[in-house]
Amino acid sequence: MRMFSALAAVSIGLAACSVPVPNYPVPSSSAWLEQGWKPDERAWYHAADQGTLTFGIPREFFMALEQPEPSADGRQMLADQGYLNRFGFIASPAGLPVGFAPALNDAQPSPAVMPDSMAPWLKPGTTVSFTALGLSCAACHTGRMTYQGRELLIDGGPGMLNLGQFSKALGLSMVATEYNPLRWRRFAERVLGPNPSAADNAALRGQFKSALTRLAWQHDQDVATAKTAVPVEEGFARLDALNRIGNAVFAVNTRQAGNYAAITAPVNFPHIWSAPWFDWVQYNGSIEQPMVRNAGEALGVAAPSVFRKVEGGRPVYSSAIRPRAIHAMEQMLAGPQPKGSFGGLQSPAWPEEVLGKIDRPLAAQGEALYAANCQGCHLPSPRSAAFWDPKLWAPIAGGQRVLKLNLIPIAHVGTDPAQAADMKAREISTLPELGIQNTNFGPALGDLVAKTVTAWYAAQTPPLNAAQRAELDGYRKNGIRAELAYKARPLNGIWATGPFLHNGSVPTLYALLSPLAERPVLFHLGTREFDARDVGYQTTPMAGDFLLDTRVRGNFNSGHVFDDLPRGNGVIGRRFSEEERRALVEFLKTL
Repeated sequence: MRMFSALAAVSIGLAACSVPVPNYPVPSSSAWLEQGWKPDERAWYHAADQGTLTFGIPREFFMALEQPEPSADGRQMLADQGYLNRFGFIASPAGLPVGFAPALNDAQPSPAVMPDSMAPWLKPGTTVSFTALGLSCAACHTGRMTYQGRELLIDGGPGMLNLGQFSKALGLSMVATEYNPLRWRRFAERVLGPNPSAADNAALRGQFKSALTRLAWQHDQDVATAKTAVPVEEGFARLDALNRIGNAVFAVNTRQAGNYAAITAPVNFPHIWSAPWFDWVQYNGSIEQPMVRNAGEALGVAAPSVFRKVEGGRPVYSSAIRPRAIHAMEQMLAGPQPKGSFGGLQSPAWPEEVLGKIDRPLAAQGEALYAANCQGCHLPSPRSAAFWDPKLWAPIAGGQRVLKLNLIPIAHVGTDPAQAADMKAREISTLPELGIQNTNFGPALGDLVAKTVTAWYAAQTPPLNAAQRAELDGYRKNGIRAELAYKARPLNGIWATGPFLHNGSVPTLYALLSPLAERPVLFHLGTREFDARDVGYQTTPMAGDFLLDTRVRGNFNSGHVFDDLPRGNGVIGRRFSEEERRALVEFLKTL
């Protein structure tokens, strides 16, 4: 516990525990955009439990922790929604922010299990289990923006989160609780009740230290990997999801430090409307099956799991993931098989009553420019009949069909290679005792997740039959690939998904349509104020924000360039005039 021992000296009532994040003004109004979900559907999705224990502690611990900054009365709680808002979490009437599951008012909360053993995590002196608490899809895939004091909330949009800073706040809060006797006393009484017995207090401290030790181990790996690969700070709106999932699955769950990788390829939290109908998902088009994609995400945000050695000749996969809930969330996103329009969660329409009227004549000019310069990769507008041409759709089982997306080689589009290249290059130590022989990260991950899901299918009473399994799998095989390419998805709702490019390295659509020399090299992320003219977030500096440096690998803003230069090296089209850029931006507002 080197990290926590070193921090103990500054954790007792010192301002060094402060974690810098913005202090946002309170909006004058707040509204969810209409996207095809009823309020009760939205409420369920926001708190749906996929079986995670993201913070490594039960809900009772989380609710009892104080903010890392010292306070005179100890009443500044970590779980305060106003405090969590500063890291980008969206407040919810459920009692905890959107994407925290199960929320406080959940009628049947999930019991917590120990991450290393899957044994029930019991409240000392009782046979009552603590309650699980983890992040679900909605935490990272719910967008928000403000405009002239009004807040807009967008289901399925990219979250404006800074999870790295929140992890620091959580760690410092736990350290301060461990080493500050007054904090510990308040924490123990919140968890156990007034005047807990010495035995219960000691048992609680043992549980708390165990959780702290797991966090310390991960911190040690971050320090160790930083010596061999320069980590890239994620900041607001970005996360190195694939590397983090790999670390959780192949290093944390198996305690194999050699499988831990540095954070090298942050990506913008992807928008997820329409995605259930894509033939391949992830920015690099690496995963085919919805269940493997979503169960892998649940494992990556710390669903407790134990991958045991061979017992009785068979590998044992035990996990708290909840495939039925995961499938239900996917179905809510997908809706019925689309015919002429997407159902389920729909892309948001530009709210003219808030952001201003669209210049329709100018947008009509942009539509012609889009057809000539953009739809060869991104496909025709989903509002057009051409988008629904059967030639663009591939039939799969279950009487369904999926949209065939174009996978564009990095050699052509020229955007930052880190996400695709680092996945392709990553190797792991083999896990032969689990029946996994492949050392390449992608196939190994697909194999392990599929085995975990299959073990869950077989453990149900009665076990799921082949037809039930196929339905939960989305009628797609477990395809995994790692190409040096990125997928070009349809651009419906693109106006609400800044910052742009897969790594969030360009702040606005106007900048993205401009020559490379006109894109900002440095810009600030963290403000929620929308730029309705250039379309994206404003980049005005504010205290506690994140400065993105596009000169760093993983942050490159190169590629996808329209300029009067020889084609290649990321130049994909001719230079647009100022008027043409404005026309294209105006058209993209209509999608």
